[in-house]
Amino acid sequence: MKKFTPIVLIALLYTQCNFAQQANILNVNEFEKKIFSEKNIQLIDVRTPEEYQQGHIKNAININIYDANFEKEIQKLDKSKPVYIYCRSGNRSRSAAQVLAKNGFKTIYDLQGGIGAWQNANKSIVK
Repeated sequence: MKKFTPIVLIALLYTQCNFAQQANILNVNEFEKKIFSEKNIQLIDVRTPEEYQQGHIKNAININIYDANFEKEIQKLDKSKPVYIYCRSGNRSRSAAQVLAKNGFKTIYDLQGGIGAWQNANKSIVK
């Protein structure tokens, strides 16, 4: 078992370093500033449609990461423009960022803590 531990650690470190190069993780205030000051943004909520209907950030479109057509749907986005993503807590958006990067998206911003952090900071949502 000891022989596998270094391999597992190296794989985890590589994955984390690779992700760090794929997405810019922004706190709530940084994320808010960017999405409301930049023009023609692509703001994506990767939660389920039911979660999206319970409340989402203004102007966000819903592309459910659990949907079998997720990769097909993201191909409709403009790869030359930055993509801003979020989920409930940050886990699904992290996975979505990896899929986006794998599909050729270069500039990806991920909301740290997801919409939960957004609401905890008393930021508005649309229902």
